[in-house]
Amino acid sequence: MIKRFSYTIVILLLLTSTGCGNRNHKGETGIVSQSADTGKAIISFTEVEHNFGQVKEGERVGCIFTFTNSGTTDLVINSVTTTCGCTVPKYERKPVTPGNMGSLEVIFDTEGKNGIQSKTITVRSNAIIPVNILKITAEVINNSNN
Repeated sequence: MIKRFSYTIVILLLLTSTGCGNRNHKGETGIVSQSADTGKAIISFTEVEHNFGQVKEGERVGCIFTFTNSGTTDLVINSVTTTCGCTVPKYERKPVTPGNMGSLEVIFDTEGKNGIQSKTITVRSNAIIPVNILKITAEVINNSNN
């Protein structure tokens, strides 16, 4: 029993002395440095849907989705994809610092479209919620149906 107890103590001492690499380390100056807090990015869109209403077939219409980085570290948009080649996103590739705003422009080309159109824009970022879905809709009026 004493032997088993001794082994347990030795194992516990080894585990606490080696740690997992997240402890503070003394640099050459003797000052203890702490691990950097990576923080969290939070993307908050002003609106997540935009309705263009009625538009004529062949028109190119656009809207701007604005967002704020409500987090404590830089927000980076990794990619923006759409459900159709007729919808083109444009966005700034620079990180958005905490507390600042960014924007995402979406251009919808109605050429060859008719009737109610609904397109989805998928925004992928380093935010706490890494995938956000935006939506645009329009009723495309074909000139030949007037």
